[in-house]
Amino acid sequence: MDISGLPGFYAIAAADPGRLAVIDADGTRTTYGDLLARVNQVSHGLRERGLATGDVAAGVLPNGIDALIMVMATAQIGLYYVPINWHLTATEIAYILKDCDAKVVVTGPEHAVPGGEIGTGGLAEGQSTAAPDGRTAGAVMWYTSGTTGFPKGVQRPLPGKEPEATLPLHIWFIGEVVDLKPGDARHLVTSPMYHSAPCAHAQLALHLGHTVVIAPRFDPAGTLKLIERHRIENAMMVPTMFHRMLQLPGEVKARYDLSSLRQVVHTAAACPVAVKKQIMEWWGPVLYEYYGSTESSIAFAVKPHEWLARPGTVGRPVPTFEAKICDESGDELPPGEPGLVYVKSGIGTFEYRKDPAKTAATKLGERGEWYTPGDIGYLDEDGYLFLCDRRTDMIVSGGVNIYPAEIEAALLEHPAVADVAVIGAPDEEWGHNVVALVQPAPGVEAGPALTAELLEHCGPRIARFKHPKVIEYREALPRTPTGKLSRSKVREDYLASRSP
Repeated sequence: MDISGLPGFYAIAAADPGRLAVIDADGTRTTYGDLLARVNQVSHGLRERGLATGDVAAGVLPNGIDALIMVMATAQIGLYYVPINWHLTATEIAYILKDCDAKVVVTGPEHAVPGGEIGTGGLAEGQSTAAPDGRTAGAVMWYTSGTTGFPKGVQRPLPGKEPEATLPLHIWFIGEVVDLKPGDARHLVTSPMYHSAPCAHAQLALHLGHTVVIAPRFDPAGTLKLIERHRIENAMMVPTMFHRMLQLPGEVKARYDLSSLRQVVHTAAACPVAVKKQIMEWWGPVLYEYYGSTESSIAFAVKPHEWLARPGTVGRPVPTFEAKICDESGDELPPGEPGLVYVKSGIGTFEYRKDPAKTAATKLGERGEWYTPGDIGYLDEDGYLFLCDRRTDMIVSGGVNIYPAEIEAALLEHPAVADVAVIGAPDEEWGHNVVALVQPAPGVEAGPALTAELLEHCGPRIARFKHPKVIEYREALPRTPTGKLSRSKVREDYLASRSP
């Protein structure tokens, strides 16, 4: 049926219940009608647990239908939903749950937390499949780390309207940015949905009437196989995935028919120009890129043919956004001159939950309408943005943001560590690797035994993906007279020592 005039998932599911909504990681198929019934049951269940408009529910969930149910259920009863990375330690998860004031947390069987519900079955049990009364739009609240290493919730004001009143704007916006339209198509989920972009794209796919195909995990050849088997038209990926697929043997790459692909959106980390060109030579001009942040959402975007004409750009400001480049004093710089990237959205604003000072620190202007993600770049004469560097301290590895201060804090808890600096070192596959440069305490012998001890020490304190890939030792680390670590000097010295 033609669903182009229907405003999003809830209306599509009611009008075309037999439409295929999800092919789960285990191959289970769920229709739009069945998915809506479960979403409605969970919405009723959340309300029965006492959650009201503006309250918070959280999920520590693997990729699968429960993750989608929680997003769609909270989105129609005015709740904030917080997806949590299940790779985090119990301490890290507990911190986020306490900070966001989650009244309900739903987990997978392998990621149980104290007081959590295992899956959505308990919330749905005995509940009506009819739509809840007083439907009002909710929002996802993502937790993102700052330079202090403590995550903060990026909270947007709730619109106070039913979802159908807000969805047309989102559907129009995604169509303008990456050419995705309502209708018959299949979307492939390749990344964990506790990250903002994969979750948002899966949710948008349902609002467009597409079928969401969920990969159990990213596997280079397996992803190509899924694209061919399900005739995937659109997907969201990160540059590390492109790199891994390009490394496959030629006969493996030639084995699969990828001609169904129309839009493969990438974000989260800079994509090397050579990698992006090779993918488009292989798949055709299907790579759409956007740049933004959890806070700003999508701020810049570039379509395939635009990028091929200007290799390396991350695009121009998207509809409803403005951009400017400023120096350290906040004065605007001319085209071609690098500075801090600032954006202003015409759609809405955000605040860091419980942290007005941090919110204010990222804003510019009398009303704080300009926001900086903290990246350095320049605009060309036509308004296309070219990034010079990511945030000074942040490490982007495999499309995931990693903050050095958090790792440094964990290592400094060990009595053998007198001082430590954590930096990102360029890596062809991952973008950057985490490197820890450690100054041992007096009398402590540096070497493989200490390295093993420090990595073991990190285990219960920080998630495994944050662990240093390399630990090296230094007699001293450069600090300013006020005691501030000069991480840029550490990085320069480390990279210079590895130059041929």
